[in-house]
Amino acid sequence: MIKLRLKRYGKKRAASYRIVAIDSRSRRDGRPLEELGYYNPIANETRLRVDGIIKRLQQGAQPTDTVRRILEKANVFEQMKAQ
Repeated sequence: MIKLRLKRYGKKRAASYRIVAIDSRSRRDGRPLEELGYYNPIANETRLRVDGIIKRLQQGAQPTDTVRRILEKANVFEQMKAQ
């Protein structure tokens, strides 16, 4: 199963995350199938490739709870329904 989840990178206590499509059996920081965005909780900055995220969701990818909240804030699910 493909999951949309966060991949951690950055310094200690200054983590940033990439939103990636990855096989659910892979480790957290393993090689992703595709990188779909960026999330920095410290600066509250989010950059998303909405077209790629919508494509993966339509193919059956399941977002984790945290990624789901990020996508809801960015109104990705509403854009997906509008297509």
